[in-house]
Amino acid sequence: MDYPKVYLRKGKEHSVKRFHPWIFSGAVSKVDEGLQEGDLVSVYNDQNEFLAIGHISIGSIVVRILSFEEREINLDFWVEKIRSACEMRKAVDLYGRDNNNVFRLVHGEGDGLPGLIIDFYAGTAVIQCHSVGMYLHREEITEALQAVFGDDLVAVFDKSEGTIPFKSGIEPKNGYLFGETESFTAIENGLKFNVDWLKGQKTGFFIDQRENRSLLEQYSKGRSVLNVFCYTGGFSFYAMRGGAELVHSVDSSSRAIDITKENVELNFPDDKRHEAFAEDAFKFLDQSSQKYDLIVLDPPAFAKHKKVLDNALKGYKRLNKKGFEQIKPGGILFTFSCSQAVSKEDFRKAVFVAAANAGRTVRVLHQLTQPADHPVNIYHPEGEYLKGLVLYVE
Repeated sequence: MDYPKVYLRKGKEHSVKRFHPWIFSGAVSKVDEGLQEGDLVSVYNDQNEFLAIGHISIGSIVVRILSFEEREINLDFWVEKIRSACEMRKAVDLYGRDNNNVFRLVHGEGDGLPGLIIDFYAGTAVIQCHSVGMYLHREEITEALQAVFGDDLVAVFDKSEGTIPFKSGIEPKNGYLFGETESFTAIENGLKFNVDWLKGQKTGFFIDQRENRSLLEQYSKGRSVLNVFCYTGGFSFYAMRGGAELVHSVDSSSRAIDITKENVELNFPDDKRHEAFAEDAFKFLDQSSQKYDLIVLDPPAFAKHKKVLDNALKGYKRLNKKGFEQIKPGGILFTFSCSQAVSKEDFRKAVFVAAANAGRTVRVLHQLTQPADHPVNIYHPEGEYLKGLVLYVE
């Protein structure tokens, strides 16, 4: 094992010694010549002492660390990492349940594999590579999945076309790396839903809201529910199972609305309580004269990086103010941010300002986050991206 070397400036190794998985450009003093994006490199301090092995990248994050030990990054490494991730999912009772065959198997830094996401849908593993390094290892990752899951693995689908950094010059194409399946129906907590990993957002479904959807189900009985930015309707059909009297689903994507209708029909055939609207969320809230007992605001990320943070916070204030205006006295508001660049404190402030501007008295019932299969590496707090509040509105 003799990987090209990256050397750090004096005193810049402290974060690596604290097991943080990123090395920023400002910490690097020199690199070996001839390196290509995605290459494996060994990282050394200014005293030529080994620190870590990782993938080199273009941009502010120069190295994403795979190992803090000197070892070869080969098939055994990938099998070990994926088996460890699988064992954790078994430990939290997400793998092998009759009423749930959907979970996140690999959550990037949370599972010690920066740049890699793998979601498991009823035997199909959907991979998204967010770094060139991970993309170059996709065949080994597929072999490792086969070794760990055996006959439980039906197919592996690579959906990295939209996630590889555009500056890399690589032009990935989505497609199957192993097997193939025509079944796009999965089960979450006993509810069926269609997964569109071919054309849908992310890997096809937002698995990270599983526990929060279950909580919403407990609040839904007898209530009128509005699910804004519904995507494929996850909160909507949980609300229906919870006994909601009426459920309105809103998303700007007509494709998402079509799948929402399919998902509702899968679970509640011919149920007239549900209606879906392919409309812009802000426009719908502006024009709707109807008030609701329970509202879900689950928008896509308003801020992908710090440079647009101010605009994102304005967006959260505007959206939540509209939510407060549309909710009945005694209503429940579920509101979320999945923007990693927005801190919990900033999100809370934005929501509280919105409540004050709407003139509503509000109490916090729950503070929500991502589930156990989206773990946060204790040395990488940036991995806690999902923030949510459940509010009682007078």
